[in-house]
Amino acid sequence: MNYALTAPRKIVELVHKMAPQYQVEPQLALAIIAAESNFNTQALSPKNAQGLMQLIPETSERFNVKNPYDPAQNIRGGLTYLRWLLAYFEGDVALVAAAYNAGEGKVERYRGVPPYLETRAYVQRILKAVGATAHPFDRTVAPPSPALERIRLALRRK
Repeated sequence: MNYALTAPRKIVELVHKMAPQYQVEPQLALAIIAAESNFNTQALSPKNAQGLMQLIPETSERFNVKNPYDPAQNIRGGLTYLRWLLAYFEGDVALVAAAYNAGEGKVERYRGVPPYLETRAYVQRILKAVGATAHPFDRTVAPPSPALERIRLALRRK
């Protein structure tokens, strides 16, 4: 997916400028933004997720985002969270996307992508847009999920 053709240029430029600072591929960040808000800086979900990357208030607070409707702050918060998720799930794009959509606890509980139709469709959309199942990650950002080995065992059995 070439977001440069469909997304607002200012947002694409912001992501390309900021994503490398967080060791996140711009394509992953743009895929998340497209899936979350369709590039609407004022997006608000029924669950109170806000802005481009649909940060819930707890995530905004966790990553020090004061104004989730400010594109730069929202993208910074979303990139910080993606960087953390990439380390926590050791670069597994499907698990990272599932956790971004449903929460890391649900991924751990279900030992992989949760069985929710919305989350499964979301993960497929992200994987297709990114074109890869693995993403580089920085091990110093977060320790891996304590459930990661069990998740990998469960995935091998499928």
